[in-house]
Amino acid sequence: MSVTYKGRFAPTPSGPAHLGTMLAALGSFLQARASQGEWHVRIDDLDPPRVVPGAADSILRTLEGYGLHWDAGIVYQSRRLDVYQQALQQLIDRHEAYECSCSRRQIENIARKGRNGMIYPGTCRSGCDDSSPQKSVRLRTHDVVITVDDAIQPKLSVNMEKDIGDFVIRRADELFAYHLATVVDDAMDAFTQIVRGKDQLYLTPQHIYLQQRLGLDTPQYAHLPLLTNAHGEKLAKSSHAMAADDLPQDDVWAILLNSLNLHPAPELLKEKPEIILGWATSEWNLLQVEPGDKIIA
Repeated sequence: MSVTYKGRFAPTPSGPAHLGTMLAALGSFLQARASQGEWHVRIDDLDPPRVVPGAADSILRTLEGYGLHWDAGIVYQSRRLDVYQQALQQLIDRHEAYECSCSRRQIENIARKGRNGMIYPGTCRSGCDDSSPQKSVRLRTHDVVITVDDAIQPKLSVNMEKDIGDFVIRRADELFAYHLATVVDDAMDAFTQIVRGKDQLYLTPQHIYLQQRLGLDTPQYAHLPLLTNAHGEKLAKSSHAMAADDLPQDDVWAILLNSLNLHPAPELLKEKPEIILGWATSEWNLLQVEPGDKIIA
């Protein structure tokens, strides 16, 4: 039997799973299960300086503790470097990408700021400083508009050249950029829909543009609301968000389910994970998830 829906959860192993991590995991899991499809887990360990030893295993144990069982084996980005290199070379050979010797400081001194950072002015489009010991690789953008028809958030349209600019797909330290790796992975594993946090919504036009340059299919996208503190700061490892395993499990269930516009009876939260997930799956409707961020005191 062919699978018509295939989704994924792709955490970065930079620390234990916190509430924001678990919201993305649960939302993507429920959408897959309610669609009678597959749910996969990929560990985005592409950036060694950010990887904390043991964090990947810790995240996987937390998922299992909440009954979020994945289909098939775990994929690790660090084991797919040859695939990313092939995609990169394809873009270079077609003159869709080029080397750039500009430092971050040089760019900040001459570029204007966009939603995703500084908009690269194209300094190295016609050639770069060959004496530079380190060079990044940028994808050439054009005067085209990319529109994201998100299942949760309002429609987003950006002009790639004017609003984003040529963006890095391999860093100067020779590590592949997130944009390239996630686009290649999502296509390689044939995911039909990407359900993830809203913090990645404004990266999605770059992903769609890169998919088009590589001749890859574009999956559907759904960006879940973020969990924030009272100051509007996203709950994340960088802001010292508490690990989910350090909180009572019924409290975590209450926060996650209510944030997804699911409102369980208090006594249900005392049940085993499979019972809670069975109820949540039967009640799940992605279109009823509210787009606004949720404040967690």
